[in-house]
Amino acid sequence: MKKKIAIAMGGYSSEYHISINSGNMVYKHLNREIYDPYRVHILQNGWSVIDENDNPYPINKNDFTVKIGEKTISFDCVFNTIHGTPGENGLLQAYLELVGIPQTTCGYYQAALTFNKRDLISVLKAYGIKAATNYFLNKEDRIDFEEIIDRVGLPCFVKANRAGSSFGITKVKKKEDLIPATKTAFKEDNEVIIESFLDGTEVSVGVITWKGKVRALPVTEIISENEFFDYEAKYLGKSQEITPANISEEKTKKVQEIAKLIYKKLKMKGFTRSEFIFHKGEPHFIEMNTTPGLSQASILPQQAQAANINLTELYGSAIEAALK
Repeated sequence: MKKKIAIAMGGYSSEYHISINSGNMVYKHLNREIYDPYRVHILQNGWSVIDENDNPYPINKNDFTVKIGEKTISFDCVFNTIHGTPGENGLLQAYLELVGIPQTTCGYYQAALTFNKRDLISVLKAYGIKAATNYFLNKEDRIDFEEIIDRVGLPCFVKANRAGSSFGITKVKKKEDLIPATKTAFKEDNEVIIESFLDGTEVSVGVITWKGKVRALPVTEIISENEFFDYEAKYLGKSQEITPANISEEKTKKVQEIAKLIYKKLKMKGFTRSEFIFHKGEPHFIEMNTTPGLSQASILPQQAQAANINLTELYGSAIEAALK
């Protein structure tokens, strides 16, 4: 009997439309001989299954079932493609664990940890993972701009602590630009992280569980036409994404091993994509995405195809791992 798979997409953040693209890509490529996929929109105005004619059917949040006509459908697994809240910060994972439905991404604790850049960097330091010099701000904190510049220097990056797809990020070159940059970041989150500028080659490393083993995918080099790998560079074609990266074999293996180490130490599962900058020749960790983009413009599917893994195999592997 085919497994009924709910492909959760959307979310409550600025990234919901990117998630819809990812979810539709998974829906398109799942093997129909093995799986019976359903598009599930998780939106602020409601959760619903969307049929082929775009008709919505409300999800019963008590048990994550849906009634279509006279039939009540229960799902065997949820394929989580939600970027941001509630699918990337642990809320959906915790809910699905409570109702007893397996899902394809990491557990709720790992999701909450990795979604919080500040806390993740603090944890990874214990494992010797290099990162930029950081300064943390809460919305109610008094902002001492001299202290910030003394700590991180200029230029620096001001980021929303819990946001993705480069929302709420500004590269700051002058002291007077810190105020508008923090205001931009606080629109996305009430916590801000300010990081020293790392000069070097930026790369992205996908890590998956493939046939029972943790595997790092080919590394992607990111060359942005803009100041940094911002929203336009990620989604509107203002960047080059070169897979495999134009870096030495030694650097490739080193950053892949670090990405795998992080995956294993944090007890991850599903797909992750970690970003690094080779600063002074050493890979410095930037962030980890636990529900990385899966649309045509996304990096991880490009990496999988470079590793001779087609999208049907890739998406199916996440479901099979979750069901085990």
